[in-house]
Amino acid sequence: MAARRNRKTGRMMKGSRRRSKPKLNLVDTGVSLIVANAVTEGLAGSNLWEFASGRSNGRYRAGADGSTRLTLPGLITGETFSSGSSVQSVSDAIKYNFKKHGMQMIGTVILTPVLAKMGKKVLRKSVLTPTNKLLKTTGLDVKV
Repeated sequence: MAARRNRKTGRMMKGSRRRSKPKLNLVDTGVSLIVANAVTEGLAGSNLWEFASGRSNGRYRAGADGSTRLTLPGLITGETFSSGSSVQSVSDAIKYNFKKHGMQMIGTVILTPVLAKMGKKVLRKSVLTPTNKLLKTTGLDVKV
């Protein structure tokens, strides 16, 4: 914080410390999750949850499905591709996934933060401020 002058002595004083910890911003968290999901879909061919868990359609199939879908458990254990797969290396799979989903990924990564920022400005007085007041009364450390 910037220094300020004391009214009585005229000396420069340190600014006051923040009294409460910063709140979790739900809109910014949502934007981060959307961007992370778009990047994993564009490069790994699977959404964020499937990439992290290795599950596809409710079953654990890390690297066993014979496709170009990459998962974190499959990369760690080395079970990335089966013998009948169309690609044989991780870089080939990333290239294939980027060709297939790259433009959608780039559009999502660029447009989502811009639209969220515009939406926050437009909806601030009518929606966000009353919602934040309501959330403050509940005692949760979040804001919209």
